[in-house]
Amino acid sequence: MLLPKIKEREYRFKLALRMGLPILGLVLALVSHTLINSYQSLSASFYIESLIVVVFSIYFIFFLIYNGFETKITEGITNAFTREYLYKYLNKEIDANKHYTLILISCDNIDDINKRYGIANGDKVLRELSFWLSEYLESKEITTYPFGHIKSGDFVVGLKGLKEDYSTIMELMCLKSEELKVDGIEVKISGAINDTSYSKNLEYLIENLFELQEQNRNNRTLSSKYKEISPSKLESFVIKAVTNKTFQMKKQYVFENDKKVIKEYFVKLKTPYGKTLHPKAYMKVLDKLGLMVDFDLMVLRHAILNCANNNEIFALNISPTSIRNYKFIQELKELLLSNINSKDKVMFILNEREYYFKIDRYRATLDNLRSLGVLITIDKIGSSQTSFLYFRELNIDAIRFDTHYTKKLNDRDINILEGFIKMAQQRDLKTWVKMVESQKIKEKLSMLGIRYMQGKYLSELEDIMKDSK
Repeated sequence: MLLPKIKEREYRFKLALRMGLPILGLVLALVSHTLINSYQSLSASFYIESLIVVVFSIYFIFFLIYNGFETKITEGITNAFTREYLYKYLNKEIDANKHYTLILISCDNIDDINKRYGIANGDKVLRELSFWLSEYLESKEITTYPFGHIKSGDFVVGLKGLKEDYSTIMELMCLKSEELKVDGIEVKISGAINDTSYSKNLEYLIENLFELQEQNRNNRTLSSKYKEISPSKLESFVIKAVTNKTFQMKKQYVFENDKKVIKEYFVKLKTPYGKTLHPKAYMKVLDKLGLMVDFDLMVLRHAILNCANNNEIFALNISPTSIRNYKFIQELKELLLSNINSKDKVMFILNEREYYFKIDRYRATLDNLRSLGVLITIDKIGSSQTSFLYFRELNIDAIRFDTHYTKKLNDRDINILEGFIKMAQQRDLKTWVKMVESQKIKEKLSMLGIRYMQGKYLSELEDIMKDSK
């Protein structure tokens, strides 16, 4: 039996006792008082009736509790702990154990299942996944572990010990899940694992599980420097860096027909100890802390005030959420109007995973910025569906292809690029590739009609500034 089910029964039983015993005590007190004061005149029927009252009062209380009490610690569909109770339970476990491991198991295609097969079948898939996970862990002699449903198709398991003790089990479980089907419905499973060596804070651990899962899906790894920073320290470093405006900025030139036309700026925040932070480490932290707009404005302000005094365009990666923020737009307008030399020299490179559904409003915002002299480039063309939709629906100035097309420029990739280049030319848009690392690649791209090229073969990263305050 799953631990959540056992705990649910214990919880209800203890609740029943806590509510039933006081009433039972009152009944016994009344019976005792009557016996003491009137025992000589009592008939035998009194004792029988008293016993019946006691038994039925307790039974009635238990019945009301089990059928009418709404608070639950497990879900009806999956028999897993609710998220609220799981967090309470895991916090106690983490405090009580020196080493504790969390495993995230997700049904990646649960949204597609709900849309295609219906919510009822989606619930069935989650229920069967819960049972399948329980059976698998029991086959590895792992029992009585906390197991809870976090959200959508995401479940978390807590286990005592280091993650090294369970990493192989999790990998084999994800491998075995490739065979998992529920009534012919394919179920796609992914997972991640960490332990309290990362942090003793449950919130940080859960967030890290989802970050690791995303890295596993994309076969990516982060630098060891990032992994060494605890999440609480990382948040502190990010807050101080944005507040004190301490960051490092580098540039790399972009060429058109061997002529420098754009310089792209790359920014890294700095710790109080002078070390730089990898952007992949802190971008999510900026969103979490609500500092993304402040970060983008900080970088943009420096670029406009210090880097717009020549004929070259400068390009910055700006968060699309900042573009859609009123505060950012107002301050950007003030900067542009007070620095006339920056007109037609500022380029925003935009990339986001999820499509913004209020596309008309987004288009109007970008059109407004373009009227002020801001150039717009959509990044990750050819690999992101969202980027393609924006390319199709927004008024922009350039598109930049995903680095896949410069790493593996085979015949298939060339055919894809030719299609995008033709569409861009029909709309009078510039085409751009980065990470050009050889003369051979450069020549191939030139023959295809690519306008902008960028890479270490053409230009190394150059320091602009080591610090800004």
